[in-house]
Amino acid sequence: MPRQLLFVAMPFGRKRDPSGRIEIDFDAVYEQAIKPAAADADVEVIRADEERGGGIIHKPMYERLLLAEIVIADLTFANANVFYELGIRHAARPRATILIFAAIGTLPFDVAPIRSLSYKVEDDGQFTAEAATRLRTVLTERLRLAKASQDKDSPLFELLPEYVGSSLPHESTETFRDRARAASELTERMRAAAEAEDADALRAIEAEIGDLGTASPELPVDLLLAYRDVSAWADMIRCVDAMPATTRDVVTVREQHALALNRRNGPGDRKQALKILRAVVERYGPSPETCGILGRCHKDAWQQATDADLKALALDEAIDAYSMGLDADPRDYYPGINLATLLLARGTDADLERLESVIPVVNFAVARRGGLGSHDYWDRAAGLELAVIAGDEPLAGRAKATLLAAEPPDWMLQTTARNLRLLVEAGRPAPWVVQIADALDPPD
Repeated sequence: MPRQLLFVAMPFGRKRDPSGRIEIDFDAVYEQAIKPAAADADVEVIRADEERGGGIIHKPMYERLLLAEIVIADLTFANANVFYELGIRHAARPRATILIFAAIGTLPFDVAPIRSLSYKVEDDGQFTAEAATRLRTVLTERLRLAKASQDKDSPLFELLPEYVGSSLPHESTETFRDRARAASELTERMRAAAEAEDADALRAIEAEIGDLGTASPELPVDLLLAYRDVSAWADMIRCVDAMPATTRDVVTVREQHALALNRRNGPGDRKQALKILRAVVERYGPSPETCGILGRCHKDAWQQATDADLKALALDEAIDAYSMGLDADPRDYYPGINLATLLLARGTDADLERLESVIPVVNFAVARRGGLGSHDYWDRAAGLELAVIAGDEPLAGRAKATLLAAEPPDWMLQTTARNLRLLVEAGRPAPWVVQIADALDPPD
């Protein structure tokens, strides 16, 4: 008899709470507590990878929520997708849904009365070995009980005794189990190939998947983002072209398609990228992500243009795009740091005056993400660029050291070095800035 299946809905990687006060490593929670507890309780575990899937709710997600014998939902930070998935689960299955959350505050009112397990994190968000052991022990017991218990934990089933929920045939469950296991294994291999910067391994995985138009919907998106992580721009574009129309229309996919077109920059690529991004803004409104990629397209056009009028136009359009992204959400520093750099580059009196108001906003946005103490490369890179803009050589030196110590992919260091060289051209020509850029990306 096959082991019961546990489906885990939770964030991936390190995430900060909405205030930016605390950062939790959810991978540590999964690897050190949930996964070992599943092994101890002899259940097979699959985790929802929403980070790789762009937060897309798709058919396989519904299948897992409906057909998995047990579900764990981590409600920390009130992630909207996790709550939506919890609602589906409670409407479909009367039992074996386990709620967990980090004990850093209270749960939202609607789920507060439901029995749940809290786990401890330190004031800085660290999930200690002691906390992992405690959560593992408690979860193991809950999983063992869930395998056999007939007690209802869905509020809907408790309130409506005659409600029957969903009932699917045995063959559906077995087909789902095989498909979910295969998709999960492929996703893990994609993640490993991306971390190893092995584009050939990703292409081999793509060949195994076969027709992306008929594959499990999350796999083409996983593959798209893995290709992005290894800078395989042409593969990204080919991947999007092979997706079904419904997947190609997802905002995340459209944004990444435009990013890849701009980076490949073949004949007509940038024009197509701009068209895609403008259509997204027109339909959904501006966002830091969309406007950040739009600004990058114009910024690249500015740097590559040889005609003076076209160069000036591209710079104006880049500034407008980054301004729109910063206005859409000042908490996202990416548009703001680029806006600051380009205002410095254009250098009118009005630009320099505006720069004085932009810098504090960007400083705050970077600080709330942890600044140089963050575990995220881009947070620290933004801190480095701000230090250069401020002319703070000691702080910039510390930022450089943290970036190099992290040993990120070369393309990340190259991107930061390119931004620093742009700042040198824009009005921060100190020799130490050039030295830092060369340390990150040594010249040929």
